[in-house]
Amino acid sequence: MSQTPQDPRSKNEIFQGSLESVVAQYADRYAQGLKAVSASEIQKAIDLILACTSRRGMIWVVGNGGSSAIADHLCCDWTKGTHHAQHPTIRSVSLSSNVALLTALANDFSFGEAYATQVKFYAQSSDLLIAISSSGNSDNIIAAVGEARARSVPVIGLSGFSGGRLRELADVSLHVPVNNYGIVEDVHQSLMHIIAQSIARQRDHGK
Repeated sequence: MSQTPQDPRSKNEIFQGSLESVVAQYADRYAQGLKAVSASEIQKAIDLILACTSRRGMIWVVGNGGSSAIADHLCCDWTKGTHHAQHPTIRSVSLSSNVALLTALANDFSFGEAYATQVKFYAQSSDLLIAISSSGNSDNIIAAVGEARARSVPVIGLSGFSGGRLRELADVSLHVPVNNYGIVEDVHQSLMHIIAQSIARQRDHGK
């Protein structure tokens, strides 16, 4: 009889005390996590995004669960939220957005290869992969990264906790050193907004 997989929330740092205290602790750890992300790495990520866009490449985004929702949101904000008539559109696609294809690949091959197979189908060396994994160790995300690297596609990795394999494999690592899935996802979402707003500001004001 197979064992039930361990719920990853068991790895969370737990905040104790009154609700008021929990809110304060959560806010403090969130701020610490965001400030810990290297500004130079964020700039490198922006540079890769703009370089990909200037060569009319496509940005592919992968994530599971909450990270999949961030991937979808990212594509909305990076494409629509940075649009400027005098600049090329940032073209982006979340590889979990086509549910029919994702589930067909998971059913006919395996969920572990569902993203890597799409990278194999679509990605070219002019493209860019954004890989989002709070643990940094999700097998299907790491498989997608491996497929991207085999095709000379640069990788921006968003990770948390220790950063896992993703932190080591990514060309640019946006690592949030916090042991709480909710906070890591919140910071990843904030990084997505920071990058979008930085690019939009640069385009709107010619900086």
